[in-house]
Amino acid sequence: MTDPVGKLPSELDQLPDRDPEETAEWAASLDAVTKAAGPHRAAYLMRRSLQHAEGAGLALPKLLETDYVNTIPTAAEPTFDGDLEMESRITAWNRWNAAAMVTRGARYGVGGHIATFASAAWLYETGFNHFFRGKEGDGSGDQLYIQGHASPGIYARAFLDGRLNERQLDNFRQEAGGDGLPSYPHPRRLPWLWEFPTVSMGLGPLSAIYQARFNRYLANRTIKDTAGSHVWAFLGDGEMDEPESTAALALASREQLDNLTFVINCNLQRLDGPVRANFRVVQELEAQFRGAGWNVVKTLWGNAWDELFQLDTQGALLRRLREVPDAQFQTYATRDVAYIREHFFGAEPALVELAKLLTDAKIAECFYTSRGGHEARKVYAAYKAAVEHKGAPTVILAQTVKGYTLGKGFESKNANHQMKKLSVDEFKGMRELLGLPIPDSAFQDGLVPYGHPGADSAEVRYLQERRAALGGPAPARRLHASAPLPQPEERAFKVLYKGSGKQEMATTMAFVRLVKDLMRDKETGKRWVPIVPDEARTFGMESLFPSAGIYSPLGQTYDPVDRDQLMYYKEAKDGQILNEGITEAGAMADFIAAATSYATHGETMIPFYIFYSMFGWQRTGDQMWQLADQLGKGFIVGATAGRTTLTGEGLQHADGHSHLIAATNPASLNYDPAFAYEVAVIVKDGLRRMYGPDAEDVFYYLTVYNEPKPQPAMPEGVEEGIVRGLYRFKEGTPATADAPRLQLLASGTAIHWALEAQELLAADWGVTADVWSATSWGELRRDALAADEALLRGEVQVPYVTQALSGAPGPVLAVSDWMRQVPDQISQWVEQDWSSLGTDGFGLSDTRDAARRHFGVDAPSIVVASLAQLAKRGEVPASAVKEARERYGL
Repeated sequence: MTDPVGKLPSELDQLPDRDPEETAEWAASLDAVTKAAGPHRAAYLMRRSLQHAEGAGLALPKLLETDYVNTIPTAAEPTFDGDLEMESRITAWNRWNAAAMVTRGARYGVGGHIATFASAAWLYETGFNHFFRGKEGDGSGDQLYIQGHASPGIYARAFLDGRLNERQLDNFRQEAGGDGLPSYPHPRRLPWLWEFPTVSMGLGPLSAIYQARFNRYLANRTIKDTAGSHVWAFLGDGEMDEPESTAALALASREQLDNLTFVINCNLQRLDGPVRANFRVVQELEAQFRGAGWNVVKTLWGNAWDELFQLDTQGALLRRLREVPDAQFQTYATRDVAYIREHFFGAEPALVELAKLLTDAKIAECFYTSRGGHEARKVYAAYKAAVEHKGAPTVILAQTVKGYTLGKGFESKNANHQMKKLSVDEFKGMRELLGLPIPDSAFQDGLVPYGHPGADSAEVRYLQERRAALGGPAPARRLHASAPLPQPEERAFKVLYKGSGKQEMATTMAFVRLVKDLMRDKETGKRWVPIVPDEARTFGMESLFPSAGIYSPLGQTYDPVDRDQLMYYKEAKDGQILNEGITEAGAMADFIAAATSYATHGETMIPFYIFYSMFGWQRTGDQMWQLADQLGKGFIVGATAGRTTLTGEGLQHADGHSHLIAATNPASLNYDPAFAYEVAVIVKDGLRRMYGPDAEDVFYYLTVYNEPKPQPAMPEGVEEGIVRGLYRFKEGTPATADAPRLQLLASGTAIHWALEAQELLAADWGVTADVWSATSWGELRRDALAADEALLRGEVQVPYVTQALSGAPGPVLAVSDWMRQVPDQISQWVEQDWSSLGTDGFGLSDTRDAARRHFGVDAPSIVVASLAQLAKRGEVPASAVKEARERYGL
């Protein structure tokens, strides 16, 4: 066993040392400095040497951490391009109204958060006045991912600029009446203001990265010039623990997304307490982002700290800052100066001497309020550095105090995330601190007033002038696409309408073939965005590689190993396919960016994202909800679908329930087509509903299978049934006039089992079965629920499923490759006796036939279940069930 103690081998040991004597001299020189001037001086010289080496272009590994100080020294800060006093007054009004709105809402117990925006007010205000570009100027403007818990401050600013009124502020978190404000950024609830839902923490940073990447994709494909768009993501330091928050950091640096800036509000607190109680989250984040190749700008301390750092000639202050854990620093902000002198400066003699040079007022200012994120000049400097940096994305680590300016009852308190209101006395104290001209008489009946300097005030004029110069209000969202898309030519669909003859084709292949043809359409072909998480060959998509190309901002800088083959792996700067590698979350973030491009950039795109169906809704269901909130459109395709159809892969791949999860999303139209022509009809209808003149804010979920089957031609007159969810595919032929009869409803690949069962029932038992294709259990239920709601309004509507099956003789048996609950969701609207078969339970590895026998959904199992239903009605002998089981070996 290797002894962990002692000198470890170095990678340098395997490299030849051309001049060992010179190397030894450098080492000896460092030892001498350390001995003569101390370790602080030696470390300083080493860091200066490394900095100089980097500037000289030497290829050295970067330091992952720097000292706990600002990246940009005060002397290097650029001139502040604005009226600081005016912006301070605007920020004060925003702080007041954000707190007032939440406090007034507390009367109704609707909740809200005050402390987050209080800590981040300057982070937003500096951006709004100097950096965030609106959509009324040239280009698409910037994309702002606002931290969800800071929403009251954004509403407060929209109130100041005239976009919201007092009534709307009073309806914060009270939306049912129709004129309320949603709790957080929710485009579906307030589509003219919010662009990006962010409060499912972790999804904001992931989406921001892929949005910045999609901006480049549009530009490189010459669809939209996005050079003037910058993506800003405002995040909390606690939020960075979500795996999604950091999952794509390497992608952002790898693709040199210098159109992206993360602003992390480092107030050192999460929802219950410190983010890193015993550690230092800023240093941890710096190392993480530097290691991933990001440009890191630390904005930690306000100007009050400059004097302390200048006095620290021995490096004692830097050492102390490196060792004090976050929770202790949070405590300093709540204790008196004597405590700080004892517990912070008392750590070593050099600090004790330094503290003697400082007044109590200076110490209080430094430890209570002086943070980089609270000073406009420092935030401005950081933002300017970010937008001017080239070749890599930037993260700004802005240190703040949570609850800043809300008083000692709020500032830095562990519970301040849950504190929903201030008292009148606390508001009056805040008024004095902020210098707002709000008289005592405005506090009527204990109710805190809103404050506004006046529509024609200097503050409002300044605010509006700044926004006009930057391209209009922000945040803001386009409500509709610039124009409906023309519908593709019919010939692409006709290929699938004709069927495949004797040739077998899986519905997965049918979908890919359809999309390949649609991508050739002169009008809309370039707008298709194929997205796949590294399974293109599984889905038969490799035929798209040479024609469409795989997107890479670098193009193809290597010779692909399969270059001599027709369907080689072709990467291109203008490639159309987004092949994301093994990251469903990343692929889904791609989809969201493409699905909302009509609003973000005024460019309608048609994304389709194809994946193993088990790894869609189950793995990234939260993003599906985000997509719906963001009013996204497109086709999500769960391939290799069903519990038994993906042979051999087993439990974790066998999807028998994604349609249940999908049914919970009101914006998702979910289909389980059985035949290629059904796929074509559904896609055609989807293009009309999502991108036509009366475009709807919905998206489609299709499940397709990898089991090859002969594809029949489309019967006449079935289009409406396909779209609405049910039509009779094959009517049974009675052997006799009084033959027992039933209805078999099947979706997806299960229709083939039902058709086989239809033959067995007729041949072996004299039973007639009609086979129906249930293309969408979900749409049948949606229609039936609408009919129920109409009934409550006094209107009589008959659900489509009830109409379709009206008069159909015998019981109904539904079967699918899904859990029984999938078809059972329509049972209450079926007038006939109802029963179902499905694949409840865990999947397993085996052949398709064996798996279907195991779950009891193969054709003989359908026959037995059919006979059982007929026997219950007295239409066949009860003994027929046992006989059938024995005959088929069940």
